[in-house]
Amino acid sequence: MQLSDAAIKAAVDQLIDLSHSIHAEPELAFEETRSVAKTIAPLVERGFEVETGVADLPTAFRASFGSGPLTVGICAEYDALPGMGHACGHNIIAASSVGAALGLAEVADALGLTVLVLGTPAEESGGGKVLMLERGVFDDVAMAMMVHPGPLDIAGAHSLAMADLAITFHGREAHASAAPELGRNAGDAVTVTQVALGLLRQHLQPGQQLHGIVGDGGVAPNIVPGRAELLYYLRAVDSVSLDNLMQRASACFEAGALATGCTQEIRTVAPTYTELTPDPALLFAYREQITRLGRVPIAPELEAQRPLGSTDMGNVTNVIPGIHPVIGIDAGGAVTHQPDFAAASVNASADRAVVDGALALARTAITAAGDEEHRDRLLQRLVQRQEEFQVRERSERTGGPGCPVRTAEPSDSEAQS
Repeated sequence: MQLSDAAIKAAVDQLIDLSHSIHAEPELAFEETRSVAKTIAPLVERGFEVETGVADLPTAFRASFGSGPLTVGICAEYDALPGMGHACGHNIIAASSVGAALGLAEVADALGLTVLVLGTPAEESGGGKVLMLERGVFDDVAMAMMVHPGPLDIAGAHSLAMADLAITFHGREAHASAAPELGRNAGDAVTVTQVALGLLRQHLQPGQQLHGIVGDGGVAPNIVPGRAELLYYLRAVDSVSLDNLMQRASACFEAGALATGCTQEIRTVAPTYTELTPDPALLFAYREQITRLGRVPIAPELEAQRPLGSTDMGNVTNVIPGIHPVIGIDAGGAVTHQPDFAAASVNASADRAVVDGALALARTAITAAGDEEHRDRLLQRLVQRQEEFQVRERSERTGGPGCPVRTAEPSDSEAQS
C-alpha cells in the first residue's frame, strides 16, 4: 500500500484543484463536457488509455491502466443539480476516484490489476450508470467502487429503489369565464391526484416515499388547462416494495383523470434505480481502511436508519460486487441537496475527504486483490456473469426464452441532452 499511498499524496494538490475546478463550473446531466475533460486530464498524464463517448453517451468514458485479469472499476460522477450546483458533492467523487486510480496504477502490475476509471454522467437524473451497465461498459469489471460525500461517514450506505415519473393529464381548453362548461380541466386532475397521493401517505409501507412537483399547470388563468403534468419520484426500500407503491400511486393518477373527465399517461423519465447492495467483504475492507485513516463511521446497526435517497450505483451493485460508502464533510449541519452543502463541498473538510476517499478506495482494492480467496471469488463471479451474458445473447439470437442483456430505450432525459 505504500506505493499507492505515496502516489495519491504526491497528487494532492492536483486532486484538490480538480475538485474545485469541477465545482466552479457545474454542469447538468449529459452535458458535463468540461467536467469530463478535467477528470480525464490527470489520467492521460499518468498514461491511462481513454475512450470517450462510450455507451453512445457523449459524456461517459472509460480510462484504463494495466492489463491484469482483475479489473477494478472506479466510478466518477460529475453532474450537478439544477440551480444548486454541486450540492451533492460530485466534484469530490470525481477527484477521489481519480486519486484512487492514480494510486492503484502504481501497483497494477504487481497485483495483476486493470485499473478502470468509469466516467458516469447523469446520476442526479438520467441514470448514466444504468445505461452504461445495459450497454456493456461494465462487462469486464470484477469489482466496482466509489465514495460519496455526506454529513457523516457511513461505510455500508443504504439507498432506496426509485422510479422517476412524469404523469401527463390531457383535458380540453376553453375560455375559463365565457364557456368553462366546455372545458375539461387538466389542472384540476393534478389537484385531485395530489390530494389522493397525500391521503395515501399515511398508509405507505415503511421506507416507501413519494414526492414531486407540478411541471406544467396551464398557460393562463383565463384558459382552462388542456394539459398539465406532474413530475414525481416514487421510492422504496427495495424493488419489490417499489412495485407495490407504483400500483397504489397509479390508482391515484387514474383517480385524478376520472374525476375531471381527463385522460392520463405515465412516462418513465429516467431508468429505474434499484437499492444499494454492498458486497460484504469489500465493505469490511473499506470500513477497516477508513477507520485507519482516523475516521469513525457510524455503527453498522444504524446505517439502515439513514438512507441516502437513491443512486444508479444501486443497479451496479445488484450485478457486480461493489461499494458506495459515504465520506463525511463538515457542512455546518447542512445535508446534500441544500445550498450550504454545495458551499461546503470545497472547504477544508471536503478537500480532506477527496484524499481520504482516494486512499480508502485504493487500499480496499489492494486488500481484495492481495487476498487469494477474495480475489478468486471476484474473478469467479465475473466469469459466471459473462457466461450468463453469453447464454442470454444466444437465446435472443435463436428466439428462445430469455431477455436482452444490454438493451435500453433512450430515456426522456437522455433524449433531451
